Amino acid sequence: MSLLGLHHVTAITATAQANVDFYSGTLGLRLVKRTVNQDDVSAYHLFYGDLRGNPGTELTFFEWAHIRPAVRGAGTISRIWLRVPTGSLEGWRERLAERVEAGELGSWGERGALALTDAEGQRIVLVEDDGPAGTESWEPGTVDPSAAVRGLHGVTVTVREADGLDRVLTEVLGLGDLGARPSEPGTSVRAYGLGGAGPGRELYVEEWPDGQRGRYGAGGVHHLALRVADSEAQLEWRERIASAGLNVTEQIDRFYFRSIYFPVPGGVLFEIATDGPGFATDESLERLGDGLSLPPFLEPHRTRIERGLVPIELPRAGSG
Repeated sequence: MSLLGLHHVTAITATAQANVDFYSGTLGLRLVKRTVNQDDVSAYHLFYGDLRGNPGTELTFFEWAHIRPAVRGAGTISRIWLRVPTGSLEGWRERLAERVEAGELGSWGERGALALTDAEGQRIVLVEDDGPAGTESWEPGTVDPSAAVRGLHGVTVTVREADGLDRVLTEVLGLGDLGARPSEPGTSVRAYGLGGAGPGRELYVEEWPDGQRGRYGAGGVHHLALRVADSEAQLEWRERIASAGLNVTEQIDRFYFRSIYFPVPGGVLFEIATDGPGFATDESLERLGDGLSLPPFLEPHRTRIERGLVPIELPRAGSG
């Protein structure tokens, strides 16, 4: 049993169109699936990724128009790390300068890094990572493929006390302890390594003993998902997680993948998702994300669902 890396990270936006404009138009991610939250069909669920939304490249958003802004603090996923090619950060800094709040070029260990905050407060770090690809560039996009985002690099989970989460990550989930990383005053950060040969291979735990309790909302993250190959492997992981005393859901068919969910010590929600069937199940590769896709059990309700959603326009190639 081994986890193959990060599958996706699901964040929250209050405005779907502005979200598409930034993450597809400015960051150049492909909107590979435009669907709804299957537990709340009044809300969009937008999936961004590479050419076909390969696992490990997916950054997804629920749109809840009236949700409060997120509050950074303990019990949240506080940063999303995206891979970019070595040598591309200066171009990214110039591209982002007039669009969002971006910091100066810095470093993360031996890698170059550029921190930015989107218009809703979502904290993103672009990090140079030329590791094994596991991604497919797409054209026509809004960013030159030589500089394009190449999926997830990692995520940061912030907790007040890290011991309980450390035990789950290492003893239950089998992540490797990669040691301490640079941290802000009053905090400490440890890195953990996931298996697999593609993107999304690191997870960071920030311990903030005196920090406020966080709250998810617009500009925050709802949950992170880890990868397994198939449903059989997922069921084995479910049994292992349940045996460790964690509260894990039954297997849920999300049509594009299967999921199980469980909260970890510190209050963050984890998911384990299967690699398939994938987003081309109900759309051609060329038309991914062009229209509203619904899983079969929601298709009879399409007219009612569409009435509750504000139409979205995709950015044009070269418009970013």
